[in-house]
Amino acid sequence: MNLSVNYLGLKLKSPVVVGSSSLTTSIANLKKIENSGAGAVVLKSIFEEEIYNEYRSILEKEKDLEFPDVRFLDYYDYKIKEDNIKKYLDLIKTAKSTVNIPVIASINCVSSWEWNFFAKKLEEAGADAIELNMFILPSDFTKTADEIEQTYLNIIAKIKEAVKIPIAVKLSYYFADLAAFVKRVSESGVDGVVLFNRFFHPDFDIENFKIIPSNVLSRSSDLAISLRWMSILSGRMGCDLIASTGVHDGASVIKEILAGANAVQVVSALYKNGIESISDMLQEIKEWMEKHGFENLDDFRGKMSQVNSPNPAEYERVQFMRYFEGKKYNLG
Repeated sequence: MNLSVNYLGLKLKSPVVVGSSSLTTSIANLKKIENSGAGAVVLKSIFEEEIYNEYRSILEKEKDLEFPDVRFLDYYDYKIKEDNIKKYLDLIKTAKSTVNIPVIASINCVSSWEWNFFAKKLEEAGADAIELNMFILPSDFTKTADEIEQTYLNIIAKIKEAVKIPIAVKLSYYFADLAAFVKRVSESGVDGVVLFNRFFHPDFDIENFKIIPSNVLSRSSDLAISLRWMSILSGRMGCDLIASTGVHDGASVIKEILAGANAVQVVSALYKNGIESISDMLQEIKEWMEKHGFENLDDFRGKMSQVNSPNPAEYERVQFMRYFEGKKYNLG
């Protein structure tokens, strides 16, 4: 069975990509990830705030220099020493010299701040691609949906100008017109779109009056969201699509490829079952392919997408009352 795929113009030995997380911060883990059969790895995101705050602190130490706006400076480059940015670049360099699978750098973006010079640094450090993990919470009542969406496109345009390596954009499903916006992103020059990113979900500690995290890890039931949208969008976009969130086993990977995904990202399943569980996923895929007579992933990719479905309306159904027709319940 041939499990190789093309994603972002990169040749991957399998469709399983380990997503950005604390699992991808150590070289020891990256070796395990490669040995377990993953096709690529996305390093843990460096956050825009980390980049900005570090450069701002450097500039504050140079008060004799008169620069009007820290956001537009390439000056800081020679000032980087032992902090987060240098460590991140060193991680890329070490990873590239240690593993043979593609290493994708990740930036968590929250604004259109001009740090495209940093993206260039990622490229120079040897990253095979860059993943822009973007989510701007639509909590500013003064901004329209169009303004928020334009911010995303502005970020993409600036990064595209700065680097030649492939770019993927990781998006949420919180858009007024998701299909139309993903299409705009896919036609912006990016090489891939990741559906979808996972957020911090707050909960309340009602005894100590504190905000605490809720559902840090995804559940297998979360697959339904990305599966629906992968099915609707695949075959209609101008770039690769990769599924994320809720992928916990080989069957999940198969479903997303049937929906049209080029590859899938996994994280929570590895926290729960260990990095070595990647090999179990791949074995499950091989056994299923052998059972159904498929030699390559392309043989069944998109077979159940909306564009290939005999009943495409099923993907658009959002009400589920039909499910309860004919069922009797004891309501007490």
